[in-house]
Amino acid sequence: MRWRFRPAPDSLLGRFHARSYLLRMGIGQALWLAMLFVVPLQARGFAWSWLLPTALSALVYLYLHVQVYAGPMRRLAWYAGGMALLGLALWPLNSVAFGYLVCAGIALSLSPSYRVWLAGMAVIAAAALPVVLWLHAPLWVMLVVLVAGVLGGSSNFLYVRNLYKDAELRLSRDELRRLAVLAERERIGRDLHDLLGHTLSLVTLKSELARRLALADPPRAQREMEEVERVARHALAEVRAAVTGLRRSDLTAELASARLMLEASGVDFDGALPADVEVPEAVEATLALVLREAVTNIHRHAKASAARVRFEIDEESFRMTVSDNGRGGLAAHGNGVSGMRERVRALGGELRIDSPPRRGTTIAVEVPRRGAPASAVAAAPAVAGSAA
Repeated sequence: MRWRFRPAPDSLLGRFHARSYLLRMGIGQALWLAMLFVVPLQARGFAWSWLLPTALSALVYLYLHVQVYAGPMRRLAWYAGGMALLGLALWPLNSVAFGYLVCAGIALSLSPSYRVWLAGMAVIAAAALPVVLWLHAPLWVMLVVLVAGVLGGSSNFLYVRNLYKDAELRLSRDELRRLAVLAERERIGRDLHDLLGHTLSLVTLKSELARRLALADPPRAQREMEEVERVARHALAEVRAAVTGLRRSDLTAELASARLMLEASGVDFDGALPADVEVPEAVEATLALVLREAVTNIHRHAKASAARVRFEIDEESFRMTVSDNGRGGLAAHGNGVSGMRERVRALGGELRIDSPPRRGTTIAVEVPRRGAPASAVAAAPAVAGSAA
């Protein structure tokens, strides 16, 4: 069925990152349809007079129920109204049909506004009252409809409310990141202007002076060009140093980003870099990239409730351990893991993974503090820049 794979963009399934839970919730709420057939079959026996309308109403209900989760949210009230009309129309033929009214109230609880939900419950109860009086049904049925609709919809309402808050938090986080990128671009522009503006102006003036002195005073023109070369080399060194600083990954920044990502996903995060530790640039860049990949795996796949990062330092090595209490089963040879392992090996270190199913994952990295290969030290800023 196409709706399973292509829900409306503004539907519950299309908007929120909780499809498995919403699908389970929707399937569970549809199981009551069995009572719609079992109870009258036991009480009245088989008869087409009630069985055929009940079967047709069940098909219509299933369509409306699917649309509650996969259809546009702006039509939620129409879907709930359709369920309520099914219940009112079928009630004279099947006494269990008042369950459609309860389902209509529960469907309205998925609205982001509790006023829409409670007002809809009041309208459903008011519409059901004439039917109850006409059929001489007990008035406690009205109480069942109201109480079941409110109690059954409370958990849905609270859960969907949290989904809306999480969506707003993600939007706020994305906006903060966009503003941070914009501010960083402006800072880079100012730094490059301050760095190169004076130098390039000086190079231009001295080049013009050397051109004018080329015939009148060749020795002085040569000295001016030597000065131009010295200034240009100095500017090139400053630009390289600035670019290397921009490319470098910082462990402290990665820890802050990891905390923001995981706590926004409902994962408790514990981890901090010791303040009195100086980490070599190549080692820090590699560890920051490994930490970023590990945290991304926790966020996307682990389904964990807690994550922890620990650092251990001695005279010979620097060790980092990233662990979670998720479902485990991390493949030891995936693309992300292979990339982490290659970066660590380039520094002469070792990466170990312990990920038993349903018992969490632990990634342990150990790299030497001294004696890292020169090629790795030189390549670490470029690796960090390409990975970022």
